[in-house]
Amino acid sequence: MKKKIILALLLVLTMTVTMLAGCGGSQQQPAEEEKEEEPAEETEEEEAPAEEAEEVEEEDEENYETGDASLDDPRNADEIGETELLVASFGTSFNDSRRLTIGGIEGALEKAFPELSVRRGFTSQIIIDHVKKRDNVAIDNIEEALDRAEANGVKTLVVQPTHLMNGFEYNDLVNEIGDRADAFEKVVIGEPLLTSDEDFERVAKILYEATKEYDDGETAICFMGHGTEAESNGVYAKMQEVMTGLGYENYYVGTVEAEPSLEDLLKAIGEKGTYKKVVLEPMMVVAGDHANNDMAGDEEDSWKSQFEAAGYEVTCLLRGLGELPEIQQIYVEHCQKAVDSLS
Repeated sequence: MKKKIILALLLVLTMTVTMLAGCGGSQQQPAEEEKEEEPAEETEEEEAPAEEAEEVEEEDEENYETGDASLDDPRNADEIGETELLVASFGTSFNDSRRLTIGGIEGALEKAFPELSVRRGFTSQIIIDHVKKRDNVAIDNIEEALDRAEANGVKTLVVQPTHLMNGFEYNDLVNEIGDRADAFEKVVIGEPLLTSDEDFERVAKILYEATKEYDDGETAICFMGHGTEAESNGVYAKMQEVMTGLGYENYYVGTVEAEPSLEDLLKAIGEKGTYKKVVLEPMMVVAGDHANNDMAGDEEDSWKSQFEAAGYEVTCLLRGLGELPEIQQIYVEHCQKAVDSLS
């Protein structure tokens, strides 16, 4: 079984190298991607190195109304049968966003795979501990989720990450699952959101459809990614290339932690000379600390404040990618591919 996991990891790394090779020279810059943040958005901190996760919400979140934790399902029940679908996420302590984004993806997967018991696992222990302390809600980390699966007698384990890309965080997850593969008869891992060229084009079109009401020629629509020092940071440059190639001339992609930076976006938008307004939205699975603070916060160094200081009228859309049904469907299809591989 470990051989299968190792082969899966090699395939992931191969896909990553292939994907980055097609992104052009801009991907050669070391980049970032999430604190990791959320790697993807949070820190993927260096507890979560860099890339796909989505927001290390530190204590700054106390400045925001994060929602009622009791409305969210931590999906950690026992007695679930012999087949499990573990949905692995970096996590977020913003309760409403967690319910609408990660919970939304989990719900879509549960609907698509009624024969699988859907369970949750977070990779960020910081977030897990914070939610437990603040809301007394227990969320499993990956090790605990695997322990729970083994104790429940799970024989077939399907793992679907909600990560944005094939980066450090995703590869660490693959390794952790691989180390425990012998506890199950069958194990398979699905792909992150942005894996194939088709994924990039689909996501670009979804983002456009979700924001086209603002595309009036006088408004720049900007998406804020996390960024990472890893080569996988190239996904942001690739997404920009795909959007531009599809004719979305008023769309821009930047990052909090790497390149393209806020300064890059301010320069590019300023040079266009036709914009009066700016719309900001996170290109992260969840809308957590980065979205609420770094993007839409009132501090002078936030994206909102910097664009306002440059003379633009700013609208912030605090919506994580995971809220969009079309994005959820991509995760469902990636999971279906993984399930199909079992046979």
